[in-house]
Amino acid sequence: MSSMLTDIYNKVEQGIRISENEALVLLQEADFLRLGQLADVCRKRFHPTERVTFNIDRNINYTNICESQCRFCAFFRKETDDDAYLLTPDEILAKVSEAVDLGATQIMLQGGLHPGLKPEYLEEVFRKIKAAFDITIHSLSPPEIHHLAQLTELSIEAVLVRLQRAGLDSLPGGGAEILEDRVRREISPHKVSADTWLAVMETAHHIGMKTTATMMMGSVETVEERIVHMQRVRDVQDRTSGFRAFIPWTFKSHNTELGGQEVSSIEYLRTMAVARIYLDNIQTIQGSWVTQGRDIGQMSIHFGANDLGSIMLEENVVRAAGVQARISEMEMVELIRRSGKVPEQRNTEYKTIKTYP
Repeated sequence: MSSMLTDIYNKVEQGIRISENEALVLLQEADFLRLGQLADVCRKRFHPTERVTFNIDRNINYTNICESQCRFCAFFRKETDDDAYLLTPDEILAKVSEAVDLGATQIMLQGGLHPGLKPEYLEEVFRKIKAAFDITIHSLSPPEIHHLAQLTELSIEAVLVRLQRAGLDSLPGGGAEILEDRVRREISPHKVSADTWLAVMETAHHIGMKTTATMMMGSVETVEERIVHMQRVRDVQDRTSGFRAFIPWTFKSHNTELGGQEVSSIEYLRTMAVARIYLDNIQTIQGSWVTQGRDIGQMSIHFGANDLGSIMLEENVVRAAGVQARISEMEMVELIRRSGKVPEQRNTEYKTIKTYP
């Protein structure tokens, strides 16, 4: 073992912030089990108890029509396609009602970059949801916000304020992929730049709206570019403290134009562990049982994750890439229990709703 690696291990154990280069060394050279142990040390600084959280939500894709047409996406459709759709506000309201009946505390509305969609449609949807239900609206990715701003010739802040007044509570981290424009030009050339994605998030933070950040690994990025992605997220968090969680997940190639070889579960766990160590200013790291399966989702708890996301009453984007992602509340509880942890249901703010004895 190199003296540099030993020095990095010591820094992590002492709670000293590591550099971008040191994170890269960990990702490429650290012993796998040692890396998991170090990530768990960092997890305990934020979460000293052995509790692992999840929430109950519904991911409603209000449209699959998208001008971006990313090469890694199997979900989008052109406006002229036979199976293209845009849900009506009442259709969305019916889906929200079903979710509430099943115990959901959060609704995630996400769609494509529809060429004719205006903020008025989403404002109507949000107001109807809030009038009928006591539920958090955690919806719309930065590319969707930017698209609405372009369509209306409004500023990002003006669009966010309008939607916030209509009922939007927080933004999910969709559309981040890898925050490096070389990668984005290859996999999503019509989507917003890395700087624009970050600017939308920072603007949301400045108006008091919390968000999450994601990273899609395993398309065409290098390991160095994964670290650049983490560094850019950490820099914004240093300025705003607006990210509630970081959610790394893996590209699924089936049915996509991009195709290619998917990353291994070992590589996923290594990257997650480094994220927990490097992102020393973000409280929650979320494991992705949706893209990795239940067993690796369970393993992620021992590689820095303190949250397993949602049981997902509905999910369509990953499913379009050939991955079926469904789990019941009690199956999630048992998954966490079998890892030696205490399961807790939480809300969008990561506050505990229920502890399962």
